[in-house]
Amino acid sequence: MTVPPDLLGLAGPLGRLIADKAYDTNAFRQLLAEQDTDAVIPSSARRKPQTPHSAIAYRQRNLIERMFGRLKDFRRVATRYDKLASNFLATVIIAATVLGWI
Repeated sequence: MTVPPDLLGLAGPLGRLIADKAYDTNAFRQLLAEQDTDAVIPSSARRKPQTPHSAIAYRQRNLIERMFGRLKDFRRVATRYDKLASNFLATVIIAATVLGWI
């Protein structure tokens, strides 16, 4: 999986990028190193030798994954029925509010 360099530029200055094993490529790691971004990417099984990463920082990614999973329980969010970005944002906010109450 590759990420275009201009897409990373749109994200602004990054101190750390947490990604899964699909982003474990030399080219992507080199791009992050050129931008002085700390790559928290576990090595794929085929990489020899394994590249070290911060396991504590990688665990934070799980919180985000679970949050998106919970939001996708709402069918309207998962299928994106709303065509306008403002309406979709309102739907996500309502879903997040309901999840906060549960």
